[in-house]
Amino acid sequence: MVKPEDFKRWRKSLGLSQKDAAEALGLKRRVVQYYEKGERNGDKVVIPKAVRLACFALSQGVTDYKGPSKREFEELRLAGREGDEKKADKKRK
Repeated sequence: MVKPEDFKRWRKSLGLSQKDAAEALGLKRRVVQYYEKGERNGDKVVIPKAVRLACFALSQGVTDYKGPSKREFEELRLAGREGDEKKADKKRK
């Protein structure tokens, strides 16, 4: 779980204002403020996994993701098949 101060440190490390961070994450500025405060109207606010992953991606320079290429998709599909075959072999033994 990301602490509010860690979220704020992440934003500042990228030189982003709250408005810029919100825009980069697809959030409203107010939500970024909640994350940095750690609460909303006295209730604890937890930063969702998708937002944590987006923060990591942005810190790595990824600004958008359109999904795997056709080649990457095929490799993932084949890897999944191989994994299924190995599981089936284990069950047979």
